Amino acid sequence: MAVIVMIVVGALVVGALIYAVVIYNDLVRLKTNIVRNWSNIDVLLKQRFDELPKLVEVCKGYMQHERETLEAVTQARNDAAEARDESSVLESQARVTRAVRRLFAVSESYPNLKADQAFLRLQARITEIENMIADRREYYNESVNIHNARIEQFPDLFIARNFGFHRRPFWAIDPNERDTPGATFRPAD
Repeated sequence: MAVIVMIVVGALVVGALIYAVVIYNDLVRLKTNIVRNWSNIDVLLKQRFDELPKLVEVCKGYMQHERETLEAVTQARNDAAEARDESSVLESQARVTRAVRRLFAVSESYPNLKADQAFLRLQARITEIENMIADRREYYNESVNIHNARIEQFPDLFIARNFGFHRRPFWAIDPNERDTPGATFRPAD
């Protein structure tokens, strides 16, 4: 009888260990999905980062009285380059988006700028990048949502707490920033 009890207890312990390993591996997979989705966004952020100096240069010749707007784009870009942790990266990227949107809005007052082919190309490219970022942000936030829910569910929370899994921040956008920047610009006839 003691042997049967030992076998049952041993089977329960082995079963619990296997179940814990499965949970751990699922949490690692979810965490890896967040990293992968962020990496996809990061590629686009780099592309946008590279286009912004060109946009500022094109605008400088036309917007002599908008120094503050141009400096805001440059400063936001610099802040984004210096951001290190997840929250500050997400916040700095939101500032870049706001600065670019403001620049595009201010450019409405400069008909010659709106007719400049280099400006129109850069505007179209940045708008395209912004749209791709928005698409990938959806995947990122979905991965974060699944991850955050799992680490708070029973019994996953025991594994999550013991192995350092923590909540990840969503990439939230100010509702006023949901319009596509520059979507109203058209080449001059």
